[in-house]
Amino acid sequence: MKDSRKHFSALQIIQRVLREHVQSGAVCIDATAGRGRDTLFLAELVGESGHVTAFDIQPEAVESTKLLLAEHGFSDRTEVILDSHSHMKNYISPESVDCITFNFGWLPGGNHHIFTQKETSIEAIAQGLELLKPDGIMTLILYYGRETGFEERDALLKYLPTIDNNLYTVVEMPFVNRQNCPPIPVVIFKGR
Repeated sequence: MKDSRKHFSALQIIQRVLREHVQSGAVCIDATAGRGRDTLFLAELVGESGHVTAFDIQPEAVESTKLLLAEHGFSDRTEVILDSHSHMKNYISPESVDCITFNFGWLPGGNHHIFTQKETSIEAIAQGLELLKPDGIMTLILYYGRETGFEERDALLKYLPTIDNNLYTVVEMPFVNRQNCPPIPVVIFKGR
């Protein structure tokens, strides 16, 4: 009898982790809003008493995210900001966030010549670590491939081991049995 189960995607793995850690009333950041699907997912998890702030540099992404949230009635528990995730500390107080998510790469269905860059991505991660509350969680998915993303992937994979291991636990979960540049899920836990 053949097993009909499909493999898990990087996003499904990260969402399982987030479901365990994000509670009703949580404060979250979607650092790369994209089409808004992660913002919507977080808005569902935080409930009516929580809040999600999303960032993106592309007006198309901001509008897509706002429309999706409005369709689901979540505009009151979310804010979508047209700005780089590398400026999130200008909007959010230190140690006030329960969860931050990142999807590095390009806007789904968008221009593949516009994608996240290693300099702003590393700065955003560094800022995000300061914004996390003790026991907070940060998730990353590193998408790369074709003509883009390898330089950013390499820079991020070089940066992640430099994060202070006295304060944070960084777990990379690379797929070892997938072909064609599979995305790399990463989870960072902040200690107490």
